[in-house]
Amino acid sequence: MPSIEGLSRFHYLCNMTELLIENTTLVQVREPNISILKGEILKALPILENAWIRCQGDRILDFGTMDNCPADNGQVIDAKGRFVFPSWCDSHTHLVFAAYREQEFVQRISGMSYADIAANGGGILNSARRLRAMSEEKLFEAAHQRLDQLIKSGTGAIEIKSGYGLSAEGELKMLRVIKRLKDVSPIPIKASFLGAHALPAAYKENRKNYMDLLINELLPVIAEEKLADYVDIFCEKGFFSVAEAKRMMEAGNKYGLRAKIHTNQFNSMGGIEAAIAHGAISVDHLEVVNEAEILALANSSVIPTLLPSAPFFLQDHYPPARQLINAGLPVALASDFNPGTSPSGKMAFVVALACIKMKMLPSEAINAATLNGAAALELANDYGSITKGKKANLFITKVMPSIAYIPYGFTEEIVDQVIINGQLLSKALV
Repeated sequence: MPSIEGLSRFHYLCNMTELLIENTTLVQVREPNISILKGEILKALPILENAWIRCQGDRILDFGTMDNCPADNGQVIDAKGRFVFPSWCDSHTHLVFAAYREQEFVQRISGMSYADIAANGGGILNSARRLRAMSEEKLFEAAHQRLDQLIKSGTGAIEIKSGYGLSAEGELKMLRVIKRLKDVSPIPIKASFLGAHALPAAYKENRKNYMDLLINELLPVIAEEKLADYVDIFCEKGFFSVAEAKRMMEAGNKYGLRAKIHTNQFNSMGGIEAAIAHGAISVDHLEVVNEAEILALANSSVIPTLLPSAPFFLQDHYPPARQLINAGLPVALASDFNPGTSPSGKMAFVVALACIKMKMLPSEAINAATLNGAAALELANDYGSITKGKKANLFITKVMPSIAYIPYGFTEEIVDQVIINGQLLSKALV
């Protein structure tokens, strides 16, 4: 449960020990032993119509059909014509940053590429300069407001990366802000150390010294202060090599920090194979992936996490979701919320893009954004499905005809009410 400070941040309409939602349709109803969905199984999305669900404390107590609806002992919501979903589980974000980068958006429209902007001091280095100039308190407040809005849009578990510090002081500042967010957030947050996001200008001629700084100086502090759950690295041409990714993952493993790595966004260069060999939780992006890499993933437990908002915003090609699913892989979806290439954390839009641009079925996309997202956060035992005993992080939709309306009506705000830890939140989060 969140701290008192975290609870005070949110307005709860009622602080009851029991909540009953009736006359609804429950989506993603699962048995406790289902923790990840692969391949063809992604098509199946169990739905219970004319249903009720009861939450007690912060957990899902029970659910069933209206012919055996229990008498209410607390707050009751009549959700006729609406659907109840488990909250979205967003396993890849860069939520902590100092400022948006709309000027670079205009530069891309004018013809500059992502690489051109980065080479001219924009991109990640731009965010790093702005972050270093912002106080920790202001950085925390800005990130907290963004988190509030994402919860309001239906997100009930999230990962947040560092990576805009690019110095010992800056990276620790970011990770300490994420730790503060963990302390006050009503939803679970996983933190990833992404010091190897871009090479700082000061280390342009000495990459090894920067890697030494991250591994020999920063990782011990991060481990001692428990500032991260994972390590990450941007394994891509012009950023960090496969050898550097291997070194980072090996170092992380020594401190019990498994990897969630950026790879195959623009090039196929061995990052996937390295992630598999080093026991990574997930490989994220995969806009570019070949048959050998797909086969390697199929013979591993690594979760391919697709981020369609990034190629949408960059006007780039999309990950081959159908090939990955047809190969029997447990595809997850995440927002990649960041100021440069995906300035939105709305998971309903991610689901829409997955259907419209990657030809995923609505059922597949919803599974990938809920239960498989939870698996990519190592939280599937408690989140990602409507299951007895799991945390009661849910949202109730507005009246809509079917689950397919979420991607079909891609501009509409479909969330009507949000339940976090069994408590109904008001629509006006502060």
